[in-house]
Amino acid sequence: MGSLDSAAQRAVVRALGRAGARVGGPDPWDIHVHDPRFWRRVALGGSLALGDSYMDGWWDCAAIDELTARVLATSGDEQVLDWRTAALATASRLLNLQTIGRSSQVAEVHYDLDTELFAAMLGPTMAYSCAYWKTAADLDAAQRAKFELVCAKLYLGTGEKLLDIGCGWGGLVRHAIASRAARAVGITVSAPQRDWAAEHDEGHGGDYHTLDWRDRRVAELGPFDKIASVGMFEHVGHRNYRAFFATAHRLLRDDGLFLLHTIGNEHGRTDAWLNRHIFPNGALPATADISEAVRGLFVIEDWHNLRANYDPTIMAWHANFMRHAEARGAAMPTRFRRMWSYYLQTMAGSFRAGCRNQLWQIVLSKRGVRGGYRSIR
Repeated sequence: MGSLDSAAQRAVVRALGRAGARVGGPDPWDIHVHDPRFWRRVALGGSLALGDSYMDGWWDCAAIDELTARVLATSGDEQVLDWRTAALATASRLLNLQTIGRSSQVAEVHYDLDTELFAAMLGPTMAYSCAYWKTAADLDAAQRAKFELVCAKLYLGTGEKLLDIGCGWGGLVRHAIASRAARAVGITVSAPQRDWAAEHDEGHGGDYHTLDWRDRRVAELGPFDKIASVGMFEHVGHRNYRAFFATAHRLLRDDGLFLLHTIGNEHGRTDAWLNRHIFPNGALPATADISEAVRGLFVIEDWHNLRANYDPTIMAWHANFMRHAEARGAAMPTRFRRMWSYYLQTMAGSFRAGCRNQLWQIVLSKRGVRGGYRSIR
């Protein structure tokens, strides 16, 4: 092994050591290296190389989720920030990576994948966002509790018209109709999601459309008493935040409420590996991004951090995915299985660490709720 390789190995081993992880150790968060090229690749390529080398089978770890949580919790943010992630963060603020023309890319790469995969992973609700585990014992109950929490925070009443921006497979739309007798409209940039939601509406009367939030046709579906956007804001992009909230402001009645459910972090950064393989053009907001974007448009009535709920949600998805992968056997390519498992485990670990990713539900009003907004937890 050359001097550069030796130095690279020492650097990676030191980073692991700070997290209480070892190479070839007995703990589930220890790593096992199968290819000696791993050290230089990761030392030079950062998080992108770490994920790619795992997909290539160069290393293994029984509990990548816990390894991720430990590394993030014990390393300063700048120590785990590689140049590709830094460049992506800069580009996402200087350039508009989420134009209307590019908005369908994340659907084509991610959300338009085989619906069988998502059905196996997500369960009956088909909810692909953080669940709410306060009183729930399983994933399905926790997702239905999340739907109910959203409706309750919106004070959604009988007959009121709800817009779900980024409705996915329509779970919130169906719940709002069934639980509140609301009139609900869902929009998504994924045609397969829209088609699945319409086919599985089961007589609820939901109205589903393949539309970008900027499409002029959305206004023709309103105005709306309430608006929700659950797990979609991560695809809006820094350059479009103000336009997004201005659009919601125009669509919402003066006495209405808007609930935004989004992942965020204090640096507004998205990992380079996730951007390449899972969520192209994604961008996480910082608290300052949101507060500045809503200034003069909305009053922030409530800001609820549900971060602790995302770790068990994603680990439940991971368990479901692994059962699905085992059932598929050789029909699922090994590289895809490793990619998807790595994605889910690292995401769970990032929420478990506590210092990086957060999950926020923010309730907004146009003029302030008369008498004050009652927070619901």
